[in-house]
Amino acid sequence: MSGAVGAEIAGAAMPAGAIAIDCAALSKSYDGVIVLRDISARFERGTVNVLAGENGAGKSTLFKIISGQVRPDNGTLELFGEPVRRFDASHAQSLGVSIIPQELAPIPDMRVWQNLLVGREKVGALGLLRRREMIDEAAREMEAVGLSIDPTAPMRSLNVAATQMIEILKATSRQARIILMDEPSSSLSSRETEQLFRVIRRLRNDGACILYTSHRMEEIEEISDTVAIMRDGAIIRHAPTSTLTESQIVADMVGREITELFPDRTIRGGGGPVLEVENLRVAGYDSSVSFSVREGEILGLGGLVGAGRSEMLEAIFGTRPATGTVRLDGEPIVLGRPAQSIRRGIAMVPEDRKQAGVLTSLSILDNVTLPHLDGFTGAGGLLDTAQRRTRALDVLGRTRVAYASLNQKVGHLSGGNQQKVALARWLVTGMPRLLILDEPTRGIDVGARSELYRLINDLAAQGVAVLLASSDMPELINLSHRVLVIRGGGITGELGRHELQQEAILRLAMGRTTDASR
Repeated sequence: MSGAVGAEIAGAAMPAGAIAIDCAALSKSYDGVIVLRDISARFERGTVNVLAGENGAGKSTLFKIISGQVRPDNGTLELFGEPVRRFDASHAQSLGVSIIPQELAPIPDMRVWQNLLVGREKVGALGLLRRREMIDEAAREMEAVGLSIDPTAPMRSLNVAATQMIEILKATSRQARIILMDEPSSSLSSRETEQLFRVIRRLRNDGACILYTSHRMEEIEEISDTVAIMRDGAIIRHAPTSTLTESQIVADMVGREITELFPDRTIRGGGGPVLEVENLRVAGYDSSVSFSVREGEILGLGGLVGAGRSEMLEAIFGTRPATGTVRLDGEPIVLGRPAQSIRRGIAMVPEDRKQAGVLTSLSILDNVTLPHLDGFTGAGGLLDTAQRRTRALDVLGRTRVAYASLNQKVGHLSGGNQQKVALARWLVTGMPRLLILDEPTRGIDVGARSELYRLINDLAAQGVAVLLASSDMPELINLSHRVLVIRGGGITGELGRHELQQEAILRLAMGRTTDASR
């Protein structure tokens, strides 16, 4: 942002000298690719500041610098008027910086109370943990923000939304003065998002400086005081939220106007059922489901967090225990065998891309071709590298992945490009018969969303059957031809294309009857 704009914001909100973060000409490169370009910006105490921009714009890298995880190549950083000369996470924490990353990092083998109070352990006279006292403390902290989670439950037993709330609470309960939130609401229901906003408002009133990334325009308007728009590693606009329109923010983010976010839905005529599910009961749920997905159809799954959508998709793909019958093109599939599902033409992009969608430590080439190595192996057991590269380049071009080279590690890509890689890997050897998508645009910016929506629609138009679970109501309504609403692992209703309204979906998700239910 320009110095003039910064002065206007500082003067409008708080007295001079109330600056929490002062960045001057910060720059950073990875693998020869510039990800931050001369970032100069100031953020004040007692404010919520949204960083808006496409994936790859540099938001996460700026967060990593402020939180001490990454040293900038050039430029300076001051926190509360003091120059930062030592860049490491523990030093940043000692200065009052706390970060909630988009990709969560809980300790799955520990209990909720242990995760929540890590680094704040209470130790008795003999050096033993005061376990009961810590459990009670964890319960009080969760109750204060409306969380109903057993503090003694294993972290690995929580779903993504509950894990997100524990990580948020952990980060905000350490007397942090600067809090960095990277897409914190991406896995939360509307009720949980309101809980999050209450926490944020309390922190702002206590004088904390909050930097918050979000791709949801309604959130930006509701929670932020200022918006810093990033594109190609630079802040191109920083202004009070009240002075910006949604169209301005989107146009600045992507460098162009997006007139139609969602493409027209079409169903290829004459297509029969590709997937048939009969009496499928997922382990841990009492209800069973029966439904089908036709060739070229996008069938949406709606429901509240914890309704069982992800578990159902995993059961169909073969990675979660279940009973019942699943048929693909009329032929039964043995449950619990994902390798067979892949051979038969079922592809899945999971909700948690870093845990199950991509291998961040491997190259783009390896990630894209990994499920198909048999097809690139010759008689002598040697990989046909040239053919792998040709196929990879083709599918990366079709999915519009932004990258430096095929050897670039996927972990160095933005979240949106990682998601594209997770989808591209299933298109290397042709079209899948069934594409399963679980929260496909979680943490993805509006430009990348538009591209993914068109890709999903194009695949359906070519005859691919698509099973889509999404907590994003506009996405679910505008992409789906039909929506099944899930509650407690069962189907509470079905809505046709002309019945798709947010109120109708929510009523069914909450167990209420509606004229559209069957």
